[in-house]
Amino acid sequence: MAPSHVVKCCQRGLSWIPVIFINLVVCWSYYAYVVELCIYTISNTEEQVIYLLVFHVFFFMFIWSYWKTIISKPASPSKEFCLPKVDKELYEKEENPEAQQEILKRVARNLPIYTRTGSGAIRYCDCCQLIKPDRCHHCSTCDRCVLKMDHHCPWVNNCVGFSNYKFFVLFLVYSMLYCVYIAATVLQYFIKFWTLCRRRAIEHCPENHLPDTHAKFHVLFLFFVAAMFFISILSLFSYHLWLVGKNRTTIEAFRAPVFRNGPDKNGFTLGFRKNVTQVFGDQKKYWCLPIYSSLGDGYTFPTRLVNADSEQGNVEHQAVKCTVDGQTNPRPLSESQNHLLGNDMHSEEQKESSPTNIEVCQPVSITIVNES
Repeated sequence: MAPSHVVKCCQRGLSWIPVIFINLVVCWSYYAYVVELCIYTISNTEEQVIYLLVFHVFFFMFIWSYWKTIISKPASPSKEFCLPKVDKELYEKEENPEAQQEILKRVARNLPIYTRTGSGAIRYCDCCQLIKPDRCHHCSTCDRCVLKMDHHCPWVNNCVGFSNYKFFVLFLVYSMLYCVYIAATVLQYFIKFWTLCRRRAIEHCPENHLPDTHAKFHVLFLFFVAAMFFISILSLFSYHLWLVGKNRTTIEAFRAPVFRNGPDKNGFTLGFRKNVTQVFGDQKKYWCLPIYSSLGDGYTFPTRLVNADSEQGNVEHQAVKCTVDGQTNPRPLSESQNHLLGNDMHSEEQKESSPTNIEVCQPVSITIVNES
């Protein structure tokens, strides 16, 4: 037990190395830009002020979104998705996989679950001992199941999922803007310093030429580092922008979610505008800020096609609306989320008269309404 505990502690410590590296690079870039470039190199006061103001805006937004991604705890399934004590004992004693699946199916009838494994079985996590909600996956690094898991990012030492995916995308946006702004404003001085290094004859330079000081090394490396990071982040940002537009996670891009009718890579696609709203929320004033505004609860998601279990009713081409107890719901479903699939008019009379309305016991309730 002791060696295992020591190994885990060492792994946790080593996992912070990429984060420390990024922060050291950012601290150096701040010093190189503010002190070496703006204070020691640029002589024009107006240029200094403009450069510093814009720089600090990008710097602040970059640091804010980066650390929000790091400190946001990955959302995990609630206790409602754990097996009851009696069923858990039966499941552990049972050796027949088919009998185990029958136990899971019986428990899953009371849960809003529509995705399956590749073989059509209930998605169950043996490590966390719970039934996985839709789009939930187990992270071996964090050793937990994460709601709407996208991937585990070593550069933030955290799982990117439902609780912080918006912050992660904004982190990519502002880090890219931070790098491109530094590269663009440093470019003219980079050329001058590079020319100065090539000529190696300061006495023959014009009087208004930059002095040969240690600032030139910071400026030269600052341009190279900013350009290098911009190119690498641009490719990653482009990929995640595509994922947002398709309403997919990285895992779903490689392995399509499986419904009752089989794999469907576009199962959660609602259209570009509604897909973006799912991640950034329905209030545009919060889109550019690393403030939580994503729609939903992380347990259920609007789908363009749902084929439920026969025990839950055979439902096709229907919209799903789920309300979860406030204790397990990071943000109650907003009015606009209920509009996502065009089902914005649900009166009490319709609920009583509609034969397809299904109501599941608390604390999780799900209502399925026919689009037609």
